[in-house]
Amino acid sequence: MPRLKPDDIRKLTPPERQKKLEELYNELTRVRIEFATGGGTQNPHKIRGVRKAIARVLTIEHEFESEGAK
Repeated sequence: MPRLKPDDIRKLTPPERQKKLEELYNELTRVRIEFATGGGTQNPHKIRGVRKAIARVLTIEHEFESEGAK
């Protein structure tokens, strides 16, 4: 999965960001299962990358929420 840049995430509409977040959570689950069962690539760094992408999306979601509260 290519790295998500903050500017690209900000350009997404709220429903698109929610969809992206769901995709990332599904990807994280898939990668964790592969790692636990020994299938696929044995690369723990991929788990970290997906978690960071989720954090980026959530951070930008919170930015938009806090702007709306002002």
